[in-house]
Amino acid sequence: MQIVGSVLVRNEDVFVERAIRNVASFCDRIHVLDQQSVDRTSDILRRLACELDQVEVVRSSDARDSHRVLEQYAGTETWVLGVDGDELFDPGALERVRADLLAGAHTDVFRLKGHVLNCIELKSEDDGWNASGYMAPPSRPVTKLFNMAVVASWTGCPERLHAGSIEFRDGFDWDSIRYLDQGTTWESDPLRLLHVCFVRRSSSDGLDPDGGRVSMWETGAFRRGPLGLPFRLRYRRHMDPRLKEYRRTGRNWKQEWYRRGERTTVDASPFLAQA
Repeated sequence: MQIVGSVLVRNEDVFVERAIRNVASFCDRIHVLDQQSVDRTSDILRRLACELDQVEVVRSSDARDSHRVLEQYAGTETWVLGVDGDELFDPGALERVRADLLAGAHTDVFRLKGHVLNCIELKSEDDGWNASGYMAPPSRPVTKLFNMAVVASWTGCPERLHAGSIEFRDGFDWDSIRYLDQGTTWESDPLRLLHVCFVRRSSSDGLDPDGGRVSMWETGAFRRGPLGLPFRLRYRRHMDPRLKEYRRTGRNWKQEWYRRGERTTVDASPFLAQA
């Protein structure tokens, strides 16, 4: 049994180092794809790759490369954790998840999900950090922890761990999920995640619009640069009608899916403590 991290980032120099360090002890190997960042993200990733033996960094314009490196794990006793540059796990809590997975827990499901706080404000206090935002549930959970042992093959993903052509072992499908938020609280959930999607994520001006960034699924920017232009144009013509409506009306998908329920404030110190 092994645990592999998959990181896909672009212009995330505010939190990307903390995001990777928080999962470094949890993961036996971490594959990082930098999709042509123009802020300090690339420098940070190079430094981490030199310091942390399990971190491998590739720079590419094509988000598909982030999944191609994971295809080798299909059918093996591997759990893959997807981590974005705005996703901060609790490293202490992850120790319990790792112990459970290595002991053979959760082999009866394909995916695990946990509590997520979609953060709209971070405050430094005398005794640590506070974060406020909207909890999942009832907001949409974003946790990406996949059991590759139940997958015979998984190819053709536009970005890692999303869509594509997947072939399951008998008895499993995409809806084989265990929600660790059921039966736990934010404080006791070992897979809890601080999702800093609504705060500034890049030190470079102009990269973080009000209301949060739009995703690749809204822009079609899975392949950047001149060679990716035909794909982006074709994608936008055949985009999900719901996403087209968001673009037409100037609405943001994140705002509607990640800001549900009551605003909540939590102690964010475990997610932001320096190693």
